[in-house]
Amino acid sequence: MSPEVQPCEIINKAKLKNVFIAVGRNLIMRDAVTSLIRKYDVTGRYLDRDAIDNLKQYFASGTARLAAAALINANSAALVRGAAIRLFEEVPELIRAGGNAYTTRRYSACLRDMDYYLRYASYALVAADTNVLDERVLQGLRETYNSLGVPIGPTVRGIQIMSEMIQTMATEAGITDTSLIAQPFDHLTRELSEVSI
Repeated sequence: MSPEVQPCEIINKAKLKNVFIAVGRNLIMRDAVTSLIRKYDVTGRYLDRDAIDNLKQYFASGTARLAAAALINANSAALVRGAAIRLFEEVPELIRAGGNAYTTRRYSACLRDMDYYLRYASYALVAADTNVLDERVLQGLRETYNSLGVPIGPTVRGIQIMSEMIQTMATEAGITDTSLIAQPFDHLTRELSEVSI
């Protein structure tokens, strides 16, 4: 070690390098196309008829996916606010004294989390792939919520309400196939619901 380099500098540079490596690994997001190609590449196969059909289906639904994502983007605050209002009407004990959304801080955290689910669901919607939800949202979420005493049932219901609201908006906007909108939200609720609520 050279005398002008302090041990703390070496440790800090090593930590920084590890942070960049860890962040770099987490920046990989997949979509239906890259997931399909990766699957065929790993097995060393050419794209077959099923793969081509899957790609055609993905591209055919692309305009509807982008239109739905634009709806979410333009209305995200209203969607979160509206879903929260409906959720708290359905489960009023959440905002009563002792409820998980009772204090301003907890209420804000609830809205923040709903916005987080909405944003990542929009990514999965555009990508037609739920891997981003598994990697960025669901991994460790149940355990975190359980350790903090956050009830999972109302979380699931809030996600379902947002999905219903977006599907209604999409229908009103002329998007005919709203099932593709439900896919990421259904994935979130299904995975979260695996825990007894």
